[in-house]
Amino acid sequence: MTITSRIARLRPAAAAIALAASVSLLATTPAHAASNAVPTYEVKINLTAAALDSSHSPLAAVKSAFGISGSAKARSYEYFDTSALGLNTQGWDVRLRHKSGSSFEESYKKRFPVTGGDINAALSTANSAGFSSSDTNYDAEVDWGYSKQTLSFSNEKSHSASGYSGTAMPSASTGLGWVVGEIPGKLEDWNSSNWGKTTLQASRVHGPVTSQVWGGAWEVSDDASIEVLPVVGASGSGTEYIVEVSFKTDSYTDAAKLHTDAVNVAESHGWLYHGDILKTQTILDRY
Repeated sequence: MTITSRIARLRPAAAAIALAASVSLLATTPAHAASNAVPTYEVKINLTAAALDSSHSPLAAVKSAFGISGSAKARSYEYFDTSALGLNTQGWDVRLRHKSGSSFEESYKKRFPVTGGDINAALSTANSAGFSSSDTNYDAEVDWGYSKQTLSFSNEKSHSASGYSGTAMPSASTGLGWVVGEIPGKLEDWNSSNWGKTTLQASRVHGPVTSQVWGGAWEVSDDASIEVLPVVGASGSGTEYIVEVSFKTDSYTDAAKLHTDAVNVAESHGWLYHGDILKTQTILDRY
């Protein structure tokens, strides 16, 4: 028997009181909170210059060891932030990327640290900030490096590359206009109304940089790659090469095994960089 049918059988005065009470109960019953997002995983291990040949390409032995079989493909990208890195300080990164033969990719990413390997805690923190399973505009991913894990939520948009050849990038003002014009609501009003948009409008280009990427498949991952990214040296001159081997998977268990095996393989050949080189932070700091 429903609430309203029970109320209908009461005397008028009692029915009125019961109806008011039931309406109050319904009004104060909280809605169920959205569940935490379910992330995918990307294992990222850095290699030393010992993994490269004289042309700064991965050695044949490196490619073989990690299932890399494809030829190199170029990609150029840059980030937009203020000189004081106002967006990055708040955990936001805005990137414009151009892969050869593809449209421009605009990426708005919010990062949450993973402490002590507790991914669920990071997901709960993200949920309280509005990044839950109900928000289909953002894809959740855990970047799993040598010793560091980071949870991120990415909002991806595209822009026509008509008129641009190869991996050519637009002028700084044009690129900034694109990313400001497509800014998602969460970033636009982060901290306070219009904070994100105002900060992004005051940003400048960090980059661009152009890397070479080789693809393949390894163990349970059918999305393996090695990226070689030349960047200006920390002193502001010269060139350093960031070498990153990565594997994508939907499974935590598979990611854990990929991480262990990749570290072991790289270590056994003397290629492993014992630390985490964050490409985004390096580009923001050096350009």
